[in-house]
Amino acid sequence: MRTCESPPLAASTRGGTAPGHVPSRGRAALGAHPDFESWAAARWPRLVRTAYLLTGDHHEAEDLVQTTLAKVYLAWPRISRLDEPDAYVHRALANNNLSRFRRRRVVHLLTSRLPERSRPETTADVENRTALVTALAALPPRMRAVVVLRYWEDLSEQQVADVLGCTTGNVKSQASRGLRKLRDHPALAAGEGGER
Repeated sequence: MRTCESPPLAASTRGGTAPGHVPSRGRAALGAHPDFESWAAARWPRLVRTAYLLTGDHHEAEDLVQTTLAKVYLAWPRISRLDEPDAYVHRALANNNLSRFRRRRVVHLLTSRLPERSRPETTADVENRTALVTALAALPPRMRAVVVLRYWEDLSEQQVADVLGCTTGNVKSQASRGLRKLRDHPALAAGEGGER
């Protein structure tokens, strides 16, 4: 059984194959990219955590990363030559999530756990994270993407604008409104010393 930290093109533990799985015969036909596998394995945990904040669901996050990496794999010879392949992958992740959201406008149940953490969690950690994920879920998808990329991924305003294909002014206004909505959200306001 593979964990979520395994390379993302591994077979699924649910019986079939994982989304984006490229069988060994298919890899030979496409041209194997061993550097892609090591690159993807190294970035998998962080991409899943970012995708979790974008989707609010651990399984959806893994599926989103799988789908994104499958697309990246097909164009890896070109993408690997870019100055910042990571920025390209963040753009693809955000765009795939927005497309997924447009296709499936349904309410998702949020879990109270992030992918694996390096230290044991306290009750306060779980409560704080649950409050943050609940508040993030209340933001519109594009605003949520701006907030996650700007403050979780620590991208600059210009990098977020490049990833989302908008202006830096739009990023600034979306980030400002997003932070204001998060501060005013009851789940986070309660964590700051009680309801306002």
